[in-house]
Parts: sequence; structure tokens; C-alpha cells
Amino acid sequence: MNPFDEVDDPRRKWLIQALALGVFGGAAAQAQAQIFSIFGSKPTKLPSTQSIYSIAGDVTVNNQTASLSTPIKPGDLLQTGKNSEVIFVVNTHAMILRGNSHLVIEPTEQQSADTSVGSLLIGGLRMLTGKLLSVSRNSPMKVTTSTATIGIRGTGFYVEADPELSYFCTCYGSTDVQANADPESRESIVASHHDRPLYIVKDGGNGKNIRNASFQNHTDQELALIETLVGRKTPFVFSKGAYAGPRRTY
Repeated sequence: MNPFDEVDDPRRKWLIQALALGVFGGAAAQAQAQIFSIFGSKPTKLPSTQSIYSIAGDVTVNNQTASLSTPIKPGDLLQTGKNSEVIFVVNTHAMILRGNSHLVIEPTEQQSADTSVGSLLIGGLRMLTGKLLSVSRNSPMKVTTSTATIGIRGTGFYVEADPELSYFCTCYGSTDVQANADPESRESIVASHHDRPLYIVKDGGNGKNIRNASFQNHTDQELALIETLVGRKTPFVFSKGAYAGPRRTY
């Protein structure tokens, strides 16, 4: 059984359906009513004073129950319970953190050395467990899991982290992927549209810890949503309702 094969928050089904019907433009009234009742507002760029766009289920920031007014910044620990989700922004990064996830937003080295620095620049994302979709531009950082270290150079990416296995998709942009247990297992990926999803395993042998994977568990519509929250668009164009990336049935 795939360790990542579990049921997510069923709200995601409504999100994908509503976005496919045109929530970013002249959507049908019914579709707009559905997504507004679920997420509270039409997707648009968040004000600089707001971090969280939506919350579902059990979400904590630094072990405190999160609300729409909770700020999120480098140095924070985010955790989600089963069938939970939080969609949020930190500086120019926008993310969807799915259920049963444990994420540390790491500050830059400058912030770590000087606590007076109030910047929202992210130095890295440490995924202990769970699933994360993220977008950024011109903001280099590092993503770490139990099996992989990934250099991000302004990219859309999706990661699933498990103690023995990581799944990583460079949705668009450039990344450098290395297996933690084997310096010989490393690859540089340049992708325009989910071109090279990967598994990074713990003990596959020298030079064999990075393996090809299929596209799974995230969509272009979700990428479009979180890019909208930071005032951007995806670098590719797709027809509303026409994208049918492989994903589980809800």
C-alpha cells in the first residue's frame, strides 16, 4: 500500500470543481456560491497583514490553534490533523499544507544569527511528515525531508514526506535534488509542467536513491489558486475545466 494513499479533506473536490468552472473570472453563480461558502472569499491577492487564506479542521501554529488572523512567519511550526488543511502566504511564497503534516518554516541564516531582523524571507522548509504544495519566484531556499534535500530556485513544487520515502514534483522552475543518505544520488531538474516527478528513497543503494515517479495528488487549479494569493499567475496556460491530472477519487 502506498504510504501516501489516504483520503484528504473532501473540500478539495469542491475547490477543483469550482476553479474548473471559472472562479477566477466570470464563474457560474452556483460555483461561486459553493467556493465562497467553503473558503469565505473569492481568491485574490492577500493583504500584507494577512497570512492565512483558509483553514479546515485541526491546524496549529507553534502548538496554538490557528485562526484566519494568525500570522505565519519564518521560525514557525505548523501542524495539521487528519482531514485538515491550511492555505497560507509568507512573503512571496504561497502554500497548501494538507492533513497529517508537520512543517517547520526555517529562517535565513541572517535571521537565525540576529533575532532583531524582522524579515519574512524564508531560508528553508523542513517537512517532517505530510504533504505540501508551494509556489515562489526569485526566492532561493532549501526543502528538506527525511530522505531528501532539495534546492529551490523560485519554483512551483509539490512534496510528500514519509520517514522512508519522499515524493517530489517540480511543477515548474528549477530544482536540485539530492538523497540525504547518498551524495551520488543527485539530479538537477528544469521543468515547465510537471516534467519529472521523483521518488527519493532511504536505502536504494549508491547512485540509485532517486527514481522516476508518476504525477500524483496535486493539480494546476490548485497551483493557480495559490499563485493568485500572491498576485501572480502560473507560467503555463490551461483551459478551465480541461485539465485532468491523475489523482485519487474522493
